[in-house]
Amino acid sequence: MSDTIAAREREVERNREQLAQTVDALQDKLDVKSKAQARLRETKERATTDDGRPRPVVLAGAAAVLAGVVGLVWWRRR
Repeated sequence: MSDTIAAREREVERNREQLAQTVDALQDKLDVKSKAQARLRETKERATTDDGRPRPVVLAGAAAVLAGVVGLVWWRRR
């Protein structure tokens, strides 16, 4: 009988562990603020050099987008 009780206690403990892991996984999945901060950090790291300055490719891309917008506005106003 004590074997059965011990087995049940182990099973309950395993279930508690699994439930705790599931709750942690759900909490991580639903934590939008942390995900957004991590994404921002990753984007900033990709867009800047080691000393924090913008990468030349990013500057060129921004200049191209700006030129496109200015050209589109100029073209629409003609």
